[in-house]
Amino acid sequence: MPKNLLLSVLFCCTVFAVSGQEKFSVKGDSLKRTPVKADTGYVNLGRIAGRKAAIRSALIPGWGQYGNGLTVYRGIKIAAIYTGGTLLAMSFIQNNNKYHEYLTELQNRAANGNLPTQGSPLAGISSAGLLTAKDVFRRNKEVIIFSFVGLYVVNIVEAYVDARLSYFDIGDNLAIKISPAMIGTQSPMYGYNAFNPGLKVAFRF
Repeated sequence: MPKNLLLSVLFCCTVFAVSGQEKFSVKGDSLKRTPVKADTGYVNLGRIAGRKAAIRSALIPGWGQYGNGLTVYRGIKIAAIYTGGTLLAMSFIQNNNKYHEYLTELQNRAANGNLPTQGSPLAGISSAGLLTAKDVFRRNKEVIIFSFVGLYVVNIVEAYVDARLSYFDIGDNLAIKISPAMIGTQSPMYGYNAFNPGLKVAFRF
């Protein structure tokens, strides 16, 4: 009897050891191991949709929002993206033209002994004023470029978050209830309880 029991235990240990080994395949002269991965069957659709929306918005701003499903709210966001981009582009062009206008006047004055250019609308401005204005327009251009980058990044992040939230399920059991209530406060100095009106917020999961 003990001998049969010992054989049974050894057989079970052998079966578990064999089933727990890694699979491998031999191709030519090389030995390749193939780890066995557990298949849970779970697919994070929100992460896939978010990644797809982010890539789309990176290629064409607003495409990710459109791909998430066109609604009035998403349409307003797409319009805001292109309206902001248009205003930034117009501002950049204006500041760039002014920058080069003041820079050209300064270069002409430097070549003509610091004398104003005849017939120039900037002839009445001093060289120090021209230099200050040129630097202001240059800084404005840099701010606009950073704003362009910020708008582009926000466009990508917003599309990703919107896609993820589309697959976020809070369930049908979540409820919120707001009702008036009397909140009691104890006053140790006077030895009585005071009641003040308030609101009670209750969440149900």
